[in-house]
Amino acid sequence: MKIFLITKKHILFFVIIIFLLIGSFSLFSSQASLIVSANPYSILSEDTANKITNLPKAKEKVAYLTFDDGPSPNVTPKVLDILKEENVKASFFVIGKYVDSYPEITRRTYEEGHFIANHSYDHDNKILYKSESSFIDEIKKTDLAISNAIGVEGYSSHIFRFPTGYMSSHHKSQKKDCVKLLAQMDYTYIDWNCLNNDSMKKYSKEQLLNNLKKTMKGKDTLVILMHDTKFVSDSSTALKESIQYIKSLGYTFDNFYSIF
Repeated sequence: MKIFLITKKHILFFVIIIFLLIGSFSLFSSQASLIVSANPYSILSEDTANKITNLPKAKEKVAYLTFDDGPSPNVTPKVLDILKEENVKASFFVIGKYVDSYPEITRRTYEEGHFIANHSYDHDNKILYKSESSFIDEIKKTDLAISNAIGVEGYSSHIFRFPTGYMSSHHKSQKKDCVKLLAQMDYTYIDWNCLNNDSMKKYSKEQLLNNLKKTMKGKDTLVILMHDTKFVSDSSTALKESIQYIKSLGYTFDNFYSIF
């Protein structure tokens, strides 16, 4: 009968193997959790799609801060700093070509727990509504830009915001057709129900806050439109005061991750 002697070398070998297996499992788990957080669902259910689109009509006292048209190097980092200070998570409707230009800002936005949603690649209605294939391409190119920026393969937010909003009368018939295309792509859309008019004209910090106060009156759930650019007004200048005012009214803040 052979006697197998376990030496110190054998023990060391088995310990190393166990550590390697644990490390591999931990890496796999962390990558899996990242993908789950990026894609909270594989298929968008009809109920969830309707809940998202009708969120501005909801009755819960929750505020959803949404920022359109970024990322921009001058404003988005300032917005992110303020959101971190105020412990608020927001949702960013990004333009694909700017994501390609500033991937590090998009990655920071994502890694800090904010929701990254789709706002078309070019933000140009002539391109967006040129044809069905052009509309689809604008969505897919933006998803790919986000995927590359955040390092998550196959990312899709499943939430789109039409440039100028679905509620706008511009390109109304095309938008109706595009809603069907969105559904085929496991996408839905959302507008807003209050805003500070930062894209309308040059406003002061006080005026931006007052604009927001006026448009949020009488509403339960707030879906707030702002822009993380300074093409017209710079919302970052009034963001802290806006958040603190909304908190003072008893609202809690959330982003679109909570809906799924």
